[in-house]
Order: sequence, then structure tokens, then C-alpha cells
Amino acid sequence: MVDLAAFDANADALVSRAAGKPLRVASKSVRARDLLSRVLARPGWRGVMAFTLPEAIWLARTGISDNVLVAYPTADRGALAELAADPALAAAVTLMVDDPGQLDLVDAVCPPGRRPPLRVCLDLDASWRPLGGRVHLGVRRSPVHSAGAAGTFAAAVAGRPGFRLVGLMSYEAQIAGLGDAPPGQAVRGAAIRVAQRGSYRELLDRRAAAVAAVREHADLEFVNGGGTGSVAATSADPRSPRSPPARAVRADALRRVPCLAPTPAAFFACAVVRRPAPGLATVLGGGWIASGAAGASRLPRPWLPAGLRLLGAEGAGEVQTPVTGAVATTLRVGDRVWFRHAKAGELCERVNELHLVDGDEVVATVPTYRGEGRAFL
Repeated sequence: MVDLAAFDANADALVSRAAGKPLRVASKSVRARDLLSRVLARPGWRGVMAFTLPEAIWLARTGISDNVLVAYPTADRGALAELAADPALAAAVTLMVDDPGQLDLVDAVCPPGRRPPLRVCLDLDASWRPLGGRVHLGVRRSPVHSAGAAGTFAAAVAGRPGFRLVGLMSYEAQIAGLGDAPPGQAVRGAAIRVAQRGSYRELLDRRAAAVAAVREHADLEFVNGGGTGSVAATSADPRSPRSPPARAVRADALRRVPCLAPTPAAFFACAVVRRPAPGLATVLGGGWIASGAAGASRLPRPWLPAGLRLLGAEGAGEVQTPVTGAVATTLRVGDRVWFRHAKAGELCERVNELHLVDGDEVVATVPTYRGEGRAFL
């Protein structure tokens, strides 16, 4: 179930933080075409950040957007051949690159003389490497980290026929996706905030230098920076980013992200099928675990009735999930327990349909990617 009022409020809150710079919607955090269309129809939103090339082609062909950035490099030869064979697709989809081998693969699929120029975006690694690189904070993404390396790669792209470098991306996961106030961990939270401030200051200068170096070889249409947790900070950078991606319209439960308190919008329900002991109720299913480093933060969270919690020794199971708490005593066989997934988009890999709720009324039922028979990863 998706609460449309909360969905729209989250979309508007992100726009207000973007301070006039356009937002891309990250499709992997939505994974339902009707909801992608809904957010793109709102002011302040422009384009999609897809997670695979076949998905990007599908979204472009079905009219969801003519501005689709593939967030990760691809090695899908079939999809590359389809992209290279269609000038309209080639104009709508931008590939992510950070290694000459990725360009070589494209050329092997379809030589430059037999295709329109393909749009590419350079992925600049945004991780922070203080103490001379002896410390690494952030995800390990692109091998292109310095401004010099970005300029060198841009020159290589500019010198190859069949490619057009149109964008630069720089996703600071250590700021955008790392909660700065983990529950019950005040010291860790303070350390995270200090690291995020240091990383942000370093990235502002390095990203600006990288943009300048790349622009010596390419006429950039966009610089894509930030994420849900850093929309405000990224948009405040006057020197480069113009289009931060945003993932919080579906308000996942993984952690509190800095400067943003999204309204819970996406939920799933499981039926009570057992009462194994006083103060316990067991629902069928529920073990929908989120991706990332294994831990309690990846588990779904019991949401309604309020006051339920998982058992530490069992967590959420594939076929059954026990919940406890004072309210568990009142649950009967057949009652529903509502959960929040830790990552809203991944919820759609488990269900075929989303029920869209406005107030207390279901106003529409729409298919997820899975419901349309699409599985991209």
C-alpha cells in the first residue's frame, strides 16, 4: 500500500530542499511506472535515474521519460545493441562510464560508424580519502577520483568516435545515504556528522575542479550530484551540481538521513496465522530483507498496530515472522500486521500490485515492475 498524500508530501519536501535545481527520481526506489509518472508530473522533477540499461530502454519506450540516466555501467550486450540501433533511444538514454573497457565493450557490440553517437556520463568517485588515502569513507564506486583523472578520461572519450560526453555524476554516499543519528549510538552519530562535514568540504573543491577539467573536453549538459540525504547540501553548491537524484518519495525505514524526515508512505501487510504463546503473534511471511551490509537495520519494521517488535532471536522469516509487545495479546488469527520495508523500492520486487490510498479510500491499484513481468536485477 502507498499513501498518496505522504508520497506527494515527500516529493514536495525534496523539491523545497533542492532550492530550484531539478531533481531526478531514482527508479530503483520506486519500481512502479504509475508512481514514476506521478512524481515526474510534479514541479521540480525532471528525468529518471535508472539502475539498468534494459530498464532505461523500457522506461523511454513506454513514454515515462525522454531523459533517462543509467546510474551504473552496463555490460548487457543485447541492450547495448538495441540502444545503438535506435536513434530516438540513443537521444533519450545516457550511459554511465568510468573505464575505457566499458567504451571498448560498446564498440565491440556496435562499431561507431554503424550507430548514432551514444550519450555517456562520467562517474566521479565521491568518497573521502583523508590522511593521504589511508582512510576510505564512502562506497567504492568509480576508479576516477581526482580532477586530473576526470580530465584525462574526458579527453579519452572526446577522442573516440561514437560517444558524446554529456554529464558528470558524483554521488556522495557517505553523506547522502548514511544516517547521522543512529538510535542509541550518540558517539557514533557525532563521529558520522564530523566526517560528513569534512567530506562535504573536500568534495566541493574536488568536484568543482573535476567539472572544470572535464569541460575542457566536453560541453556538459548536467552535473548530477547528491542523493536523498544530501539534496539541500548538494543544491547549495554554487559551482557544479544541478540535478541531484532523490530516493525518499517512498520513505523507506532504513535510517534517518540528514536534514530530512520523510513521511512514511509505503507499507505491506501480513496476516496473523498463529498465537504460539501469550504476548506473541506469528504472521505468514514477512522476511523481506533489504540489501546492504547485513544487520538489524535491514529488517522490516512492524508498524501497525503500534507497539509491536520483532524477536531478536528470530527476526523476520521467509515463511513466518513472530512479533511481540503488549498489543500482540489482542491480535487474533486473520488480523493484519503492517510493516515498513527498510528500502521502499525493494518492496516492489515482492509484490505484483500497489494499492494507492487517498485518506481512507483505495483510489487505484497499479502494477509494480514485477507485476508487469519485468525483473531487471
